[in-house]
Amino acid sequence: MKLLPTVFLLLLVFLALDDARVEARGTPRARGSRHQWSSMFVFGDDFVDNGNVPDITGEKTSRQWSYPYGSYRNSSWSGVPVPTGRFSNYRMQSDFIGMFTILDVGPPSYEQTSDQSCDSSGMTFAVGGAGVFKVAANKVRTLAAQVQAFKRLVNDGVIETRQLHHSVALIAISGNDYMSGSDANNGFYSSFDDLDTYMGNVVTEILDNVAQLQTLGVRKTSSNNYTTCDLLGNYGASVHNKYLKQMIGERDNVHILDLYTAFTDIVNHAPGEGSDRSKDFKRKLTPCCESSYKGGYCGKLSSSGKHLYDLCQNPDKRFYWDETHPTHAGWEAVMEALEQPLMEFLDQDYVR
Repeated sequence: MKLLPTVFLLLLVFLALDDARVEARGTPRARGSRHQWSSMFVFGDDFVDNGNVPDITGEKTSRQWSYPYGSYRNSSWSGVPVPTGRFSNYRMQSDFIGMFTILDVGPPSYEQTSDQSCDSSGMTFAVGGAGVFKVAANKVRTLAAQVQAFKRLVNDGVIETRQLHHSVALIAISGNDYMSGSDANNGFYSSFDDLDTYMGNVVTEILDNVAQLQTLGVRKTSSNNYTTCDLLGNYGASVHNKYLKQMIGERDNVHILDLYTAFTDIVNHAPGEGSDRSKDFKRKLTPCCESSYKGGYCGKLSSSGKHLYDLCQNPDKRFYWDETHPTHAGWEAVMEALEQPLMEFLDQDYVR
């Protein structure tokens, strides 16, 4: 059974939103960081979407609003599961990144926030299924459209300049541009040369959006990506990494985090190798929530209310929650590996 898409290409961008040097104010909740980051703005796709896809009962695209998404911890957990719009069983990538700074979780979603307000913790513009370019199968806001929505709120004064002075931004693109319904999968981009050209276009578009954010005061950037086992996919990941390093990594205040290594050290390594945390997960490529029913998927119910999926008893022992997204424990392990370089990067002064 093929559990995972051919390729994941994840870009993380950390952007210090300030025209001047951020004051070195320590905070106990920032885990030793000498900078005070009080809010975060998030762009990207389902790896960081916490509620921007509408809650429409029965729609496949809104599975993250259905049980057991959002707050399912284990089969014996006494709490009442309440979906939160996250593509995981509890917290996800942006939540852990928020915890590295001063936030308890990732900032509220754009669609769940009043047009005339912005939470002090920031805002999430990311939408599940989004790509750098339009993905025919997922009619949602592209990365550029998300950045434009952010710019409108800044220009209208909904997001105040003083809030940006101690904020960071995160861009997380996990590869929808290379998956089903994208130009890379429509039959035209079937060779290595075609894929190489297409990926160059994707990275160029990412760079353009990073530049737009930097125009608003952005000063720091970090990026990363990863893939599962597939010849063309692995080749694509290496090309994508090469372009990121050449086109983004050489810019001042830009840092590339290696999520490729963080993921593969846990789920895709040779016997006897990998990180210490890889031992925490059993059946590393088998999701906790999966379906063996025709037309079923995690969160899907039949017309009679029957669950068209099966749940594992302990998600903390599985790296993947569904066929694509990590569990809370999976994200925790990945972000634990990346915490130190991330904090060191955020502590660096701006290069003017």
